[in-house]
Amino acid sequence: MTHLQKPRVSPLLKWVSSFFDNHFGYTSPTLWLSGSARSTRFYRTKKNAPVLEKTPQFPLAVRQEAQAALTEYLHSTRSLPFSDAEHISRNSPHFLESLLKRVNPDKEVSRSVVRFLRYHPINEFEPFFESVGLSPSEYSPFLPPKMMFLNDDKLLMENYHVLCNYGVARNEIGNIYKEAPEVFRYSSGLLKLKLQSFEEVGLHRVTVAKIVCLSPHLLTGNESKDFFTVLEKLKSAGVEAGTECEWIQGQISKGNAHNWRCVCEAMCMFCKLGFSEEKLRKIICQNPELLFEASGHTTFLLIGFLLKFGYAPHDMQNVFLQIPKHKVGQFVRNLRSCYIFLVEIDMHSHDIGNIVRSHAVLLGSCSLKKAVTLLTNLRSGKKRICKMILTDPHVLKKWVVGLRVEPLQPTEDDLNSNVMKTKFLLSLGFVENSSEMEEALKAFRGKGLELQERYDCLVNSGLKPKEVAKMVKVAPHILNQSKEHIEAKIDFLINTLGYPVSSLVAFPYYISYTFERSTLRLSMYNWLKERGRVRQNLALSTLIACSDKIFLKTYVNPHPGGLYTWEKLKKQVYPD
Repeated sequence: MTHLQKPRVSPLLKWVSSFFDNHFGYTSPTLWLSGSARSTRFYRTKKNAPVLEKTPQFPLAVRQEAQAALTEYLHSTRSLPFSDAEHISRNSPHFLESLLKRVNPDKEVSRSVVRFLRYHPINEFEPFFESVGLSPSEYSPFLPPKMMFLNDDKLLMENYHVLCNYGVARNEIGNIYKEAPEVFRYSSGLLKLKLQSFEEVGLHRVTVAKIVCLSPHLLTGNESKDFFTVLEKLKSAGVEAGTECEWIQGQISKGNAHNWRCVCEAMCMFCKLGFSEEKLRKIICQNPELLFEASGHTTFLLIGFLLKFGYAPHDMQNVFLQIPKHKVGQFVRNLRSCYIFLVEIDMHSHDIGNIVRSHAVLLGSCSLKKAVTLLTNLRSGKKRICKMILTDPHVLKKWVVGLRVEPLQPTEDDLNSNVMKTKFLLSLGFVENSSEMEEALKAFRGKGLELQERYDCLVNSGLKPKEVAKMVKVAPHILNQSKEHIEAKIDFLINTLGYPVSSLVAFPYYISYTFERSTLRLSMYNWLKERGRVRQNLALSTLIACSDKIFLKTYVNPHPGGLYTWEKLKKQVYPD
């Protein structure tokens, strides 16, 4: 984006950039505009269900008998509450399968299992951990080395019962143990007090149960303080009691674990931008995703983008109020892709700024096709598309993904240019209305006058008019290169590499390849030629048209120092 002017960076934008770096180790919004953070990862995680390992299956009747026998053993012999024993036996299929493999399932299953358990005590932690939602590979590190019986670990069972009695689903307790095992080491009564503290701020038990399963660290350390601060800020913004709980209930039902400190900082950002409590309440009530999408990081990106283009807090408020509900992330992605599209069609930086400032909501609502795709489908040049957008930015709605884009009607200038192109081709010996001429016209880009200028450039290099005409018939797209590019490539071919200009007649595609590719290939060829490792005067097509893989295998790798020299030349040609 070399043509973009360097914008004035406001103190608030500097503060935003510093905020990202210091608080989150996160890419500055200013870098996001330039494409340096295209692979940025938001701080949000999706809780995945554990992948259970496949095991052989015994008949249902056999498994039911084994479950009943295991329940009886855990309850009567090991003195576990019946509800615990029944849940463990019914929700530990892997352990049950391994147990059945060690008895004779062909005889009376129940008696065989009872007899086995009488003389072979089991590690009760294995079926217990499996019953709370952990797979064998997940619970293996948590097995205590010096205990086999659950009742020996009184703190574990006490805290387990606290969670069960509170309403936490037993098969989700495993996630709490995996993320925050210290919760199960709490002294008597401590876990209950922590759970009650959530109710004291107005949360319902069902909501608390879901929250602690998705964010177990809320039960440990200081993370719960950030969570409570979010609720307090929502209330101070004028959110009615109970409403903030419904928002959180809706967010956690999506299975997203949030960084509550980041959510809290997002609210602070709104305050720093001068949002009144009334405006803040209206914006958050209308679209809670502004806080919860990626724990507020998406909102930080949006604020940084708008500040970059000179938005004032009042203008931002209007944008936030018009963002579609539950589509904050998509809105930001669309806004960024539209900005990139405007840059790729070579729109002036001043015009881009005006469109972003006046039509940010429109840009955020359009999932545009790629610039290359649109240029091809519209069959138009960049200047015309820029003019259309500046005249009516709403034309972008017609170019979104999913809609068919019809070619634009040719303008008078286009028609005149096509007439000039046709005359030019006829002068080279093309037959009018032939398929050869149609293909050439499709391949040409630019105006008719430019074709003649580029043709003359080839003739002036020493080629005969008939030879240039032959080259254009074989590869008409060579005239899409600018006069300067054609002159530079021919000069390099003749004066640096020592090839005659006539070699272009046999391989006109040389002009279409990038200067870097030709330079690298032919410089490597010269190096090998000086050492007598390749034949003299190899055809240009042989050296340039083949893939890198074939070129390396055929010419570079056979020489002991070939690969080193290739990489060295590559760094010179592609310094970035």
